[in-house]
Formats: sequence, structure tokens, C-alpha cells
Amino acid sequence: MNQVSSESAATAADRLRITEIFCSLQGESRSVGWPTVFVRLTGCPLRCGYCDTTYSFHGGQWQTIDDIVAEVRSHGVRHVCVTGGEPLAQKRCIPLLQKLCDAGFEVSLETSGAIDISPVDSRVIRVVDVKTPDSGEASRNHWPNLALLQPRDQVKFVICSRDDYDWSRAVLQEYRLAERCEVLFSPSYAQLPPRELAEWIIADRLPVRFQMQLHKQLWGEEQGR
Repeated sequence: MNQVSSESAATAADRLRITEIFCSLQGESRSVGWPTVFVRLTGCPLRCGYCDTTYSFHGGQWQTIDDIVAEVRSHGVRHVCVTGGEPLAQKRCIPLLQKLCDAGFEVSLETSGAIDISPVDSRVIRVVDVKTPDSGEASRNHWPNLALLQPRDQVKFVICSRDDYDWSRAVLQEYRLAERCEVLFSPSYAQLPPRELAEWIIADRLPVRFQMQLHKQLWGEEQGR
């Protein structure tokens, strides 16, 4: 292989398909409210019934890791959230996370919980979903991920119904998740009034953080916010 071909192959291997990169306020997790640059990777092997980013399933533009890091840096914000879709469905997500950490950013990863998180750089805050029965994707949960969670990580349940809540409470207790990291319970807006979920958590004195999506309260379903 000649030098030009080698360079082209190296560039192709260093690319990811990106749906969007934008700066907004973090609407979820422990970092809610912080100005954050979001890097949304394209593609997801799951089809959760409540998904609000279906536009990220297809399309997107190829970008090199260096170009992504440069675009993130241009926003002048310390916090970076790599999300999707399912970002770990693209293998080059792992070196992207490492490069962002090396560049001095505080990096979080939002993942469906369906893919092994063990290769993720230890500097990354991992926000791992546990898919409930009403999501339609509970069979895709990669349960060994829960044993990998560290105190700086977070695990998130999107609750669609009372049955989902009871199931999530059982998982919380079985895996002793509150002893591992922060646990987030969030209502699926189209299916469960937030007040109901809040009342259940209070009644059971669950050691979880109730959360609502700040960005939706501010901007509704506007893309890139």
C-alpha cells in the first residue's frame, strides 16, 4: 500500500458518523443546568417506545476524531456529553472519549445499557440506562454493566407506568444500585404524569433522584437544544 492509500485508510478508520454537535444546557443527570457541548452520534440498535431522538437513527455526517474535538473546543465550554442514538454502537466512540478527556474536558457518556461499557475510559462519567419493560427493550439490558458502575457514574430508569416503577424498584434493590452510584428515575412524559412518579418515590422513600428533562421545559421538542 502506498503512502497516500495508507493515509486515506487511517483517516477512514478515525471517523465517526455524527448527527449534530451543539451547545446547550445539560437537561438531565447530575450535571443538569451546566452549559454543555453535546456530540450526538448517529445510529442505534434499540427502538425504545418513548425515544425522543429518532432523527439520530439514520443519516449524519462523517467526521474525524480530531475534527470533532476541534469543533467541541470551538464552543469554549468545559462539559461535553457524548450521546446518541447509542454512541457505543460505533467502535470509534471509545478513542473519541479518550481524546476528549486528554483535551481536558469533563466528559460524560449517555448509553442505553445494551452494550458493554468496560472499554470506556475511566475518566468518563458513564450515565447508563436500564431499560424497563414498557420501553419495549428490557431484553437488551447488558446486566454485567451494573457491576462496573463507580460512584462517579449514574444509572437511569425511564418510568412509563406503575408496573415499570415496581420493576425498577426491584432492580434497584436486587443490584443494590444506590450503594454503587447515583440512581435517576425519570418519567416518560407521554405516558406518566411526573407528579405520580414523584409521589411514589416519596411514599417509598426510595434512595433515587427524581429528574425531569430541563431542556424540554425550556425548549420543548426543538432539535439541537
